[in-house]
Amino acid sequence: TDVAVITILNVPDEPGTSFKIFGLLAQKNINVDIILQSIGRDESQDISFTVRRSDVDQAVALLEAHKSSLAFDHIDVDKSVVKVSIVGAGMVDNAGVAAKMFGALYDADINIHMISTSEIKVSVLLDEADANMAVQAIHDKFFGE
Repeated sequence: TDVAVITILNVPDEPGTSFKIFGLLAQKNINVDIILQSIGRDESQDISFTVRRSDVDQAVALLEAHKSSLAFDHIDVDKSVVKVSIVGAGMVDNAGVAAKMFGALYDADINIHMISTSEIKVSVLLDEADANMAVQAIHDKFFGE
C-alpha cells in the first residue's frame, strides 16, 4: 500500500529524456518501481512511474525544480493506488499465469491501472479501495476458494 504514481505529462519525445528524469531521482535515492512510457505523439510523451508515498513530495519538488531543463507540461500524482503482485520462479515458462490473474480481477470487476511483468513477477496497480478484494480474488483463482 506504500505506493503512489507520478505522471510527467508532455515531456519531449527525444533521446535522454528518461535518463534525465530517473537520473535526478536516483541522485536523491528515490527508488522507482513500475515505469510506463506512452507512445510519442506530437513530439511529446507521458511517463508514469511509482515511488513510495513518503518520497512523493521530494520527487515532485525535484522534478519541478528542473522543469525548464526537462521541458514537461505538468505533473499529476495519484496516492490512491496499491500494488498487488504474484510472484513465482519459472512464471515465464508457464503460459497463462498473467491471464489468470487478470481474469480474477475481471471477475471481481476490478480495474487495472498499470501492469509490470518480469520473469518471476506480475504486478498491477489498482484503486486502493479494491486492495483486499483483489488479493482475495487472485488467491481464490490460483488456490481455490
